[in-house]
Amino acid sequence: MTVVARPSTKSGRQRGPGSPAGGVAERAPRRPVSPERIAASLTLLALLVVGVLAINEVGISIPAMVESWGNAENFMARVGGLSFPEPGDLVWLIALTVGLVLVGTLLAAVLSVPIAYLAASNTTPGNGWRAAARFIGVLTRALPDVVLAMAFVLMFSLGTLPGILAIGIHSIGMISKMFADAIEQVDEGPRLAIRAAGGSKMQEFTSGILPQVLPSWVATVLHRNDINLRGSVVLGYVGVAGLGLEMSYAFKALNYGKGLGIALVIFVLCVVMEIVSSLVRGAMLGQQKHTRSWIDRILHPRLGKTVGAAAVGRPAWASSPQTAVRRPWTAQRVQHTIAGIVAVLVVIGSVVVSQINWLDFFTFWGKLPEVAAKFWPPSFGSYDASAMFEAMRDTVAIALAATVLTLVPSIVLGSLAARNVAPSSGARGAARFLLVGIRGIPELILAIVLVVITGLGPQAGVIALAIGGIGLLGKLIADSFEEVDRGPERALRAVGATRLQTYTSATVPQGMQALIGHSFYMLDTNIRAATILGIVGGGGVGYYLLNASQGSRYETVTAIVLMILVTVLVVEGLAMWMRKVFR
Repeated sequence: MTVVARPSTKSGRQRGPGSPAGGVAERAPRRPVSPERIAASLTLLALLVVGVLAINEVGISIPAMVESWGNAENFMARVGGLSFPEPGDLVWLIALTVGLVLVGTLLAAVLSVPIAYLAASNTTPGNGWRAAARFIGVLTRALPDVVLAMAFVLMFSLGTLPGILAIGIHSIGMISKMFADAIEQVDEGPRLAIRAAGGSKMQEFTSGILPQVLPSWVATVLHRNDINLRGSVVLGYVGVAGLGLEMSYAFKALNYGKGLGIALVIFVLCVVMEIVSSLVRGAMLGQQKHTRSWIDRILHPRLGKTVGAAAVGRPAWASSPQTAVRRPWTAQRVQHTIAGIVAVLVVIGSVVVSQINWLDFFTFWGKLPEVAAKFWPPSFGSYDASAMFEAMRDTVAIALAATVLTLVPSIVLGSLAARNVAPSSGARGAARFLLVGIRGIPELILAIVLVVITGLGPQAGVIALAIGGIGLLGKLIADSFEEVDRGPERALRAVGATRLQTYTSATVPQGMQALIGHSFYMLDTNIRAATILGIVGGGGVGYYLLNASQGSRYETVTAIVLMILVTVLVVEGLAMWMRKVFR
């Protein structure tokens, strides 16, 4: 037997890991930072700098806004008291709006599943399929829902169908992107185990991937439904029935009291939608205690007690196939069955309330060539190309400035709204409530009020987008921070780390990829929203879009949409690169 002597020092003790001389326990050298990571970091820094310059260029001035407060006083005097439609008309408008929004969102959710499967790097059959699926997502996201509604109004009869299709097709962009990102972040273990056992691609997806991504998918669809509810306000300006159309009539008639009254109704609807979303989360995802929101604690106060009981083991009826067939009707099973029936009835009711003219699907084919000829080929028409590109640059500057202004408040509020970061349940509840309140105010209403106060120009658009973005980005950040692995956080707390140290060393590094992705999504969203806000004087290319649509110069509308598409493609490319580098 050969005995290997240990290396020794003069003191007779083995060198520690920090010893200067080389030993077996020497500290491993740090891995060098890749040039690609350096380039990505510099790109992020450059975007932040350009965003700050854009804020300076817009010329946001608090003293000037204070001086303009007289305009606000005059506006409030003209508004007087809030007024509402007749109770019966109001109930019908609410039902019609909720119905068309829900049907449009569900249409997008169904169509997004195959697109997300093809777009995710770990499930796509090939790079060609992935590129095509990603392009479809970017295309549908770049097409403003107002432009889609404009085209569908020409192809279909007036009513809710143009709005449903516009909401559905435009929502595919966000939902398929979030679905695909969730698929790419799954634990590959279950899927690879099913493949090793001889499972098919469908079995890999339904049994290895779907159970992991379903919570994220449910949250995405519910969140998109909330966005679509606020977005339905804009669709009213192109003739889509519902609360948005009624509000547009009120503002065009300078009846600001009624217009703001309907805006208040939409705000209340958004809060109610948050409560309904919480009920769904409580039924489907309630066992994940750390995903509960402030409303969840009100609606499901005993949820934490049921988690422990459910986690002990499988129920008695699941002990064998024979007992599973004769599964008893427990209170929980009855509750879930009733919830499922209610969900189906709500969907059916939404379809019925929407009053879809199904014959339009058979007759619009004859109108398609005529409508296509109006939109193609694209042309700037009487507008000078340099002026159009300058307007597009202004739109991007507005979107970038609003995104930069949104970042810090969103990170602060989003962190306080996350259960694993908030210092207390009260602070988390207040942050969540504030995010819900901000999300409930449509950006279009903010822009109209700010235009009255500050005058026409990009300042109103930037402030409206920045305020509205806090509600969206803050919620996404809170949800992402709550979904990080709790292991590193518990390990740091076990060795005495403070809450701030745990946040900066465990929570933020794990959520950094999601934070970067959400920020680029915010920029993507703001580019489209800045275009829409230009319709009410918020600056940018929206002014030209409004004039072209009102003058039936649809070829110019197509040219503007193509500029938006190219811009969004660049943002999407940057986002994909950043997610890859900072993975």
